[in-house]
Amino acid sequence: MSPVRPVLLLVDDTPVNIDVLRAALEDQYDLKVALNGERALSIAAADPAPDLVLLDIMMPGMDGYEVCRRLKAAERTRRVPVIFVTALNDTEDETQGFAVGAVDYITKPVSPPIVQARVANHLKLYDQERHLEDLVRQRTKDLDRTRLEIIRRLGRAAEYKDDETGLHVIRMSHYARLLAKAAGMSEDAAEIIFHAAPLHDIGKIGMPDRLLQKTSDLTSEEWKLMRTHPTVGAGIIGKHENELLDTARIVALTHHEKWDGSGYPRGLKGEQIPLAGRIVAVADVFDALTSERPYKDAWTVDAAVAYLKEQSGKHFDPDLIERFLSHLPEITRIQEQYSELPMTAFD
Repeated sequence: MSPVRPVLLLVDDTPVNIDVLRAALEDQYDLKVALNGERALSIAAADPAPDLVLLDIMMPGMDGYEVCRRLKAAERTRRVPVIFVTALNDTEDETQGFAVGAVDYITKPVSPPIVQARVANHLKLYDQERHLEDLVRQRTKDLDRTRLEIIRRLGRAAEYKDDETGLHVIRMSHYARLLAKAAGMSEDAAEIIFHAAPLHDIGKIGMPDRLLQKTSDLTSEEWKLMRTHPTVGAGIIGKHENELLDTARIVALTHHEKWDGSGYPRGLKGEQIPLAGRIVAVADVFDALTSERPYKDAWTVDAAVAYLKEQSGKHFDPDLIERFLSHLPEITRIQEQYSELPMTAFD
């Protein structure tokens, strides 16, 4: 299989000038040709995108400066190197050309060896730039994976305080992602919720074991202490510009707030409660009800559904309850799927 050759776009309203460039470049590159600016932009927007553009300035209609501006404004072509090939050779012309985004400036009449050398050099630089971008992108992916794994382990660490398998964070994270999508969130936003949800109870790390593992009712003083765990959790995570960590902090702080304002720690009401917190509250309570805990037996799904309905508009956002219950078959499938800890629980 022969190597893929770079694609060059030649733009000039004079066919003779195109022929000169074609003769100099066709042995090494695949060439596309446009005789005006509008056609050049159309070709650049199609597959495959050019690897480099050789662009005349003085053309009827849209001149080369405007073509270059538009190429640099489009996400698809903004990094593609543009070399102006023109009879204009004043310093002001060159300055304007570089100002709109060109990487080089060749004056007519062109010398084929100069054109070949300039094109080869700028393609090499462009290849290096793309390679560096690929490396940065891969490094960013690796860092994101590491961050996610740390978040998952922290969530599991909190749950081991009162749930020795850590299954709760697995199930409720899947419930939360499903509900986020049902509430109209994008795939990316729902994925953020999915990965932030495991840290909802990270503040339990700061709670005494005697409270978390107590099988009888907590005293008023014990409840007062227990109600600090959202604030403790938000403090553990801290404030970050990173969207995932910021969402995790919001979830940790607000998942015990209630729609009617009777929740804690701040007594937020209705839409004062961030959507992420409202979503995780539904997912968290549903799984807590249907799971066995030291202080209670597991509820049936029907009993948990009845509770969600009864608390709609009180504890929970009524719109989210409606959406959650409309996806109950998927919810129960998640419950069954993660009744035992799988190797790919967070996939």
